[in-house]
This record gives sequence, structure tokens and C-alpha cells, in this order.
Amino acid sequence: MKNLTRAGAALALTVLAASATAVPATAHPSVTSHRIPFTAATVTANDDGSYRIVWSAPGVRNVTVKAGGTVVARGGGRGDVTVRGLAAADRQWFDLVPERGGPLHLADRLIKLDGAVNFRDAGGYRTRDGHWVKMGEVYRSDALGHLTDGDLAKLERLGIRTVFDLRMPSERAADPDRLPAGATYTVADVIGDSGAFTTMPTTEAEAVRMMVEGEKAMVSGASARAAYSAVHAGVADRDRHGVLYHCTAGKDRTGWSSAALLTALGVPRETVMADYLASNTYRAAANEAALASLPPAQAKVYKPLLDVRPEYLNSGFEEVREEYGSFTSYLRAGLGIDSRELRELKSDLLLG
Repeated sequence: MKNLTRAGAALALTVLAASATAVPATAHPSVTSHRIPFTAATVTANDDGSYRIVWSAPGVRNVTVKAGGTVVARGGGRGDVTVRGLAAADRQWFDLVPERGGPLHLADRLIKLDGAVNFRDAGGYRTRDGHWVKMGEVYRSDALGHLTDGDLAKLERLGIRTVFDLRMPSERAADPDRLPAGATYTVADVIGDSGAFTTMPTTEAEAVRMMVEGEKAMVSGASARAAYSAVHAGVADRDRHGVLYHCTAGKDRTGWSSAALLTALGVPRETVMADYLASNTYRAAANEAALASLPPAQAKVYKPLLDVRPEYLNSGFEEVREEYGSFTSYLRAGLGIDSRELRELKSDLLLG
């Protein structure tokens, strides 16, 4: 990631993202004093070691920004500040404290690692009804086989305790995961024997069609339903946090896992889409290098396989509608998440 500019992804998510508050998870969401007034907030770690913090809290006059308990910036209901001079940290957290209502506790979504480019927090988003998905609990990533010892030590310090591997047997054999100390490992093979992604396309149109059909298989395929049921059961198990799920590129199988989770929690579709499409930015350098190594004609065919595109994710949601009628029915009949379990999941992962 040293050569990958991430400002584009951060700015694309600025109006959509925010983090958890310091309010205890047992707090009732109807308590007005604990309602979070922020409608948007992001932290972006810049290459020079500074941090850009952007927020919007309509109706709030004063917001104090703290890092490690020290005030580092102040602003009004809308703010855009850059903080410099902070000591190096595995992950720099900031507290945005409004004059009234609940604060936000947030960090850059990306976890900087030497051996992975798409390792990021799955939370930090605002729901339709004004709650917020906790950060620091659930993560998504590309493959873990090239993590360095330093990466593993960082993930251990960040509390990664449960890893779900969404890959096929051939992928796992070719590039086995490296895990932080103490983490449990579970195979949750999404593709299984569905036949998706098993043959290479010969034209660009075939490649796009393969991605669309593959997305549909992630919704209705038996292996996919079993895999995502296991992942979301792990997410719902408080004793297993922090949870990490990953595939090879961290964009398709991992992308649907996050899309399903965020949708279940009540995050708007446009926010879910922005999180999904962010893989294009985080993986830009790696994808460009892969395409540059191919003859132009082959690269043209291969590019749709490296991309994430709205039509891919939309085909998954369309499959939900066609096969289950509604997302609630998909959760219940496809993933085995009933209304009681969904309430518990929201209670565990939503704040504000």
C-alpha cells in the first residue's frame, strides 16, 4: 500500500461513514442524550503521517477532537481538519465529542499491512435510523498468506481472534493463511462445488457474465449459504470478536459477506455499494500490476475479473429478491437468521 493513494476511497465514503461511540452497548437507543448527532465522519491516514478528519453534525455548534485523551482539534457542526505530529501507532483512534449527544470513536478504515492491501474494518457506517455500526469488531480482507511477522504481531495487538477463510481448497493449498497468535481458523468455502469462477472466460463479455452469475451463486448456492451462515454466526458470537473474513482478493466473496451484514444491520444500499466499490481503490496498484503483465488482449478479458462493479453487487441483491422475495426472508431461509437473532446482532454491533 505504500504506493497506493487512498484519498479517493476515503472521500467517496466521507458522506457515508462514521464509527462507534463510547456509549456502552447496553445503552437503550431511545435515550436522547446518547443519540449520536453525526451524520458523517471519516479519518484518513495520509502518507506523511498526518490524519485528515472530516465530519458533519447538523445542529451542533462545537465538536472537540481528541487523540489518546488529548485535544488535537476543534470545530463546529461541520469540520475538515488535519492533525499532525502524533506518535506512530498500530491504529490511530480519534474521539469526536459533540457539545451534546454521543461521541464517535473512529480510525482510518484501512489497516496498513505489508502483506495485504485490502484489510479493512467492516464497520463504521450509519444506519438508516441513525445508529452506527461499531468499528474494531469485524474486519474484511484479501488473502493472509503473505502477511509478515510484523503484520501478524499487529493483528494480534488489534485483537483478531477469529478467522473465516472463504476460499476454495485449491486457493487454500496454494497460499495457506498466516494467522495471528491465538486466532481460531475456520474454513467457510463459499464456492464449493457450485461451478462458479472455475473456468476462465475468453471474451470481456464472458468475464462480466461470469462475475454476475458468480454473485448470484453467492446468494442462492448451497455452499455459499452454509459459508455465510457460519460467518454471520461467528460475527454474532460476542466471545469470538474480533472477527475477520477473507477470500483471495477481498472483494467478491468477502464483498457479499460485508454487503449482507451491513444490509442486515440497516445500512443504506448506497453506503453498502460504496463499501463494496472501495476495493477498486484499495486494490488499484495490485490490479494495475497484474494487467500490465498480460498482453493487451488478455488484459481486456481479465480486467472484469479484477474489478468490482455496481452490476455485480446489484445482481446479488436481485437474486435475493427473485429467490427469497425480501432480504429478511433471505436472512431467515438462506442464512438461518431469525428475527430474534437479528435483534441480538443489532444489539451487539449497533450503537447510538
